[in-house]
Amino acid sequence: MLSAIIFLPAVGSIIIALFLRSGTAIKRAALVFSAVPLVLALVAFIDAFRRLDLHQPQFVEKFSWVPQLNVQYYLGADGLSLPLVLLTALLGTGAVLISWHIHKREREYFAWLLLLQTSVTGVFASLDLLLFFLFWEIELVPMYFLISIWGYGVEEGGRREYSAMKYVIFTILGSALMLAGILVVYFSTGTFDMVQIASAPIKPVVLTASAVFTLLFLGFAIKLPMFPFHTWLPDAHTDAPTAVSVMLAGVLLKMGGYGMIRIAVNFFPDVAASAAGVLAALAVVNILYGAAVTLRQTDLKRMIAYSSVSHMGYVLLGIAALNQIGLTGASLQMFSHGIITGLLFMMAGLILDKVRERNLSRLGGLATRMPFMAVVFVIAGLAALGLPSMSGFVAEITVFLGTFPVWRVAAILGAFGIVLTAGYMLWMVQRTLFGPPLERFAHVEDAHLIEKVPLAGLVAAIMFVGLFPSVLSSVFSKGVEAIVGKF
Repeated sequence: MLSAIIFLPAVGSIIIALFLRSGTAIKRAALVFSAVPLVLALVAFIDAFRRLDLHQPQFVEKFSWVPQLNVQYYLGADGLSLPLVLLTALLGTGAVLISWHIHKREREYFAWLLLLQTSVTGVFASLDLLLFFLFWEIELVPMYFLISIWGYGVEEGGRREYSAMKYVIFTILGSALMLAGILVVYFSTGTFDMVQIASAPIKPVVLTASAVFTLLFLGFAIKLPMFPFHTWLPDAHTDAPTAVSVMLAGVLLKMGGYGMIRIAVNFFPDVAASAAGVLAALAVVNILYGAAVTLRQTDLKRMIAYSSVSHMGYVLLGIAALNQIGLTGASLQMFSHGIITGLLFMMAGLILDKVRERNLSRLGGLATRMPFMAVVFVIAGLAALGLPSMSGFVAEITVFLGTFPVWRVAAILGAFGIVLTAGYMLWMVQRTLFGPPLERFAHVEDAHLIEKVPLAGLVAAIMFVGLFPSVLSSVFSKGVEAIVGKF
């Protein structure tokens, strides 16, 4: 099951790259090879939810891969990773649909997009550290080409080559730190088996436990992104094509939060406990700094990008609580932020494609021209600011409930970030959609049917999680149960 979910997009990528030439055939094949994993992920999630034994890996596939190094092809999904596998499949399908208008080098574009989906899914499903790192690194290649070729160039007010290279440099720096930590763990335990490593305390050779935790944590913090390692994110988002922004905000950032919980905290609970106060302080900086900088933006995509810095701070805040509710809230925030920000970037990309303008001072009155998109944009904005009955509220309130008994000041300051979020989200929606209709936008069309499908799907996901949060919270709670037991 997991191998099919991971590698079907890669198979589609190969077929598209080698055998297909027609633009229509390429797009249809990309849709099939991204939608089938979505169906399989949904079936797997429903099956596992019914059994609710997600405190341990399910759908396990395990065999020796490189016996000389004790490396295994080891896949499995528990309550922490299975919802993120589902999220990746959902956004991967949405990314293909939202790219239906792409006509520039279609074969390469959709091949790279499908390979990106394979690499990210592999990160969440891997239970061997070397396999985890391999999938983590593969993601760099499609991201670089997708941004540098199909991103926004100088003629469109962007710097795609610069942003792509900056993304690669920051990510490779994080990977280098993470690899150093992984190698120390391997030489200390003699295995890459993540389940086996987590089952007993690690006594690192060469370095101290604190140093290894720091290496791993910083590697994941760059991807999260955590202040002050966040500067690659606004540039990458601003210049990336719409589908890539959706995948970047929706699932690639979650690789950082997932790695912190699954590896850094899980492997070194004593160090995590002693560093929890620092993590809480860094989380508050992320939340407030990200929100304050967002208030200063005038570019639509850049505004949403900086809001991601702020919202991922809630993930770090939940991790700092190191209790069942806090870690469940952090996990919920990763899923919720994925569907909400993915939807926001879809809207920003569609507006940019149809209006050819993303400066908020030159936008306005679009609600009368594109009513369907206006409704979706309002819903996405309200979800992002934490309106009850939507997924954003459920995730954030769970984080605060877990954090407040442990770090009260941090929880109160973090809650103030919601006020700033409400300010910039409402301002962004108002400047974009409302006001008198502008004559230069008289030709603008609403979303086409193929574009409405992913928008409606993400709206449905936001509302479903907001109204029935236990479907996800019970799964995530089982996933973090073993980790919480160490504290």
